Amino acid sequence: MTVTASLTLRTKLMPTTTALGAATAVLWRPDGLRQRYLRYLAAMYPLIRASVPLLERAAERCAELDEPGARTLAVYYTRHAEEERDHDTWLLEDLAVAGAVPAAVPHPLVVELAGAQYYRIEHEHPVALLGYMAVLEGNAPGPRLADRLAEATGLPDGAFRTLREHAELDGGHLDDLYRVLDALAPTPARQTAVSVSALHTADLLTRLFLCLADNPGEHP
Repeated sequence: MTVTASLTLRTKLMPTTTALGAATAVLWRPDGLRQRYLRYLAAMYPLIRASVPLLERAAERCAELDEPGARTLAVYYTRHAEEERDHDTWLLEDLAVAGAVPAAVPHPLVVELAGAQYYRIEHEHPVALLGYMAVLEGNAPGPRLADRLAEATGLPDGAFRTLREHAELDGGHLDDLYRVLDALAPTPARQTAVSVSALHTADLLTRLFLCLADNPGEHP
């Protein structure tokens, strides 16, 4: 059996699955769900807003590198930036329909999630962003989550566009990411950069969901 880069990444992420799944279950528990969903939207807005700038900067850094695979990675990041463009607008619209607004100050864990990637892009290697993306897209909303939340919260259907769209899109995005990662055939050092980025992201995302779940009654 060939041990591909994507298989290596999936294997390293397996131990994080239980903790992240448990945090997600606590986040979406029934009691206080309406206000918790609003807190979730408000917290996720700055994270989604950071997606396109992160991808564009990673593509620019790839273009500066004279090494195998850099052009392939730059093309991938540029294409994915276009696929992610305006998703932050969807989330703003969800908030507006729900009668809420983004948090005045981004959650510290959100800042760390995005900020760590800027550091890695600038000072490690832009390939590390693949680890971050693999975790976020590998933990996309389930296909029926939006319907369940709409029924439980009583919020208008228009408050769930971002969840619905990402439930449909992110599975295909993850498959594409793994194909690119395998085509790059990263060196052990680059593979480590991807894995460390992914494990850090999984830990931060778990902590973010638990933090949001601990304050079910607080308006964003």
